[in-house]
Amino acid sequence: MSVTNKPDRSVNSQHDGPPHTGADATPAVGNSAGASTGLLSKARESLRNVIIERFVHNLREFLDDRQPLTWLLGLLIGISVGYAALAFRYLIGVFQLPWLGTMDERVASAASGVSWWYILLAPAVGGLIVGYLLEKLMPGQRAHAVADVIEARALRDCKIEPRTGFMSAALAAMSLGAGASAGREGPVVHLGAAIASWLEDRFQLSASNRRTLLASGAAAAVAASFNAPIAGVLFAHEVILGHYAMRAFVPIVIASVAGGVISRIHLGNFPAFTIPDYQITTYWEVPAFALLGVTCAVVAILFEFSIMATERIVWHFEMPLWLRTALGGLCVGLIALVFPQVLGVGYETTDQALYMRLPVGLLIALIIAKSAATAISLSVRFAGGIFSPSLYLGALTGAAFGTIAVAAFPEVGASHGLYALLGMGAVAAAVLGAPISTTLICFELTGGYDLAIALLLTVSISVGLTQALLGHSFFHWQLAKRGLFLQEGPHKSIMRRLTVINFMSDLKPPQSGEAREPLRISSDSDEPWLMPSDTLERALRTFDRTGNTRIAVVSENDQTLVIGWADRMHALNAFNKALIDAHVEEHK
Repeated sequence: MSVTNKPDRSVNSQHDGPPHTGADATPAVGNSAGASTGLLSKARESLRNVIIERFVHNLREFLDDRQPLTWLLGLLIGISVGYAALAFRYLIGVFQLPWLGTMDERVASAASGVSWWYILLAPAVGGLIVGYLLEKLMPGQRAHAVADVIEARALRDCKIEPRTGFMSAALAAMSLGAGASAGREGPVVHLGAAIASWLEDRFQLSASNRRTLLASGAAAAVAASFNAPIAGVLFAHEVILGHYAMRAFVPIVIASVAGGVISRIHLGNFPAFTIPDYQITTYWEVPAFALLGVTCAVVAILFEFSIMATERIVWHFEMPLWLRTALGGLCVGLIALVFPQVLGVGYETTDQALYMRLPVGLLIALIIAKSAATAISLSVRFAGGIFSPSLYLGALTGAAFGTIAVAAFPEVGASHGLYALLGMGAVAAAVLGAPISTTLICFELTGGYDLAIALLLTVSISVGLTQALLGHSFFHWQLAKRGLFLQEGPHKSIMRRLTVINFMSDLKPPQSGEAREPLRISSDSDEPWLMPSDTLERALRTFDRTGNTRIAVVSENDQTLVIGWADRMHALNAFNKALIDAHVEEHK
């Protein structure tokens, strides 16, 4: 057999494809390598565009907004406010030492060991001193608290004078040390916000960062006062900021945790209140929880109404402020002769209510007495807050309700302390208008999370009924007295925060060598005018009333001298921009 007769398919066959070796194979390898290189290039470009450039853009925005500095300031605020809260508590003890002989917080027990005339005269003398200092030293002749922090956030670019903050805290310590029936948390929140405002002024921060740090001061104050950092974070968002922006979250958390850590280092890691074991024995108690919510709403409404009515009555009488506060202190002393439990902050009595150690008759009597003492104290302008009295009244209400409920239905009665705890959260949430943060405060104050269903139901019913009948929280009632209605929406505060100077156009300066007389408006002219300090709200009303689209802006000192022009479209543009900025801040 001859091998030459067999065709060599690898070389000679014309039907076979191109050979896989030799010079002809080079273009195929090159095309494959080129395609791979192109895919890798596109992948790198896609990675750069989608990930790296986005990362760089976000990081640049993060740095341009000075967020690292804001985080650092949040830490400094938290530490500073934590120590300020400790100093405030110590100062209360210093002021109560001369007449009670102790700096301990168990004021009711200490009062039982002193002469009756100490109890009668200590609040009166304290009121005399506090009233005199208010009259001579404080703007508006009153101490500041939480409502003023909300106002500073809404209208005053988060500006709080440090002197006002420290003086308000000192007067509150003096008031509580003398036995006035009020809370210590409100003054500490204002002090924390004042410290935050002072630190903000050292740096030129954006408006949104200023608001965040102002809320950080409030969060640290709540965390340090109650040893409740989670509740501090939510209180700052819910009450001070009014929104839950992600960018504000981190600095507020840092400040709140720092304040809580300072408190735990010096006071120990334990809840502000101690309670016995409790449990929900049967779900047949759910209707009882709902009924407790209704009861707490009634107590909260009557409590707020008592403060409003007492203030209207007290201020009908003309007298010096020092005499007013002295007489108010005397009235508190008279009540304390019968019920010493109304003196001061009242945490001792709150603990007793949680342990169900008070008879139902005394519980009901103390609800009335504490409401009256607190209404008098706040109406005559003793310095202090509303938080502690709300918790006090809630605990008493819940304890009285629980005692009656257990006596009426022993087979479905809850264990000791549960109803008092639910009432504490429900009344405080209704008065403060802060259901979420108050619920968390109750969790952290007591260290218990097993009562979530009962607490949420009771709090929601109490808050809902209070809002339905009163339409506002205690803080918003205080602001409404000043003509500030923040519950109407952010557009109202924007219209009152922006002023004509934010959108006015200055007069064109004269050209070189040109002599020009100042432009003036005749004093007897009907031509409308605005001043730089006028609010956007007044400007828009003036545009609407006159039909003008351009109005002269006159000097604050000479209301005939024109210094610029206010244009209606510029005013509307400024308003729209502020609304957009507020919306972005709330969702960023």
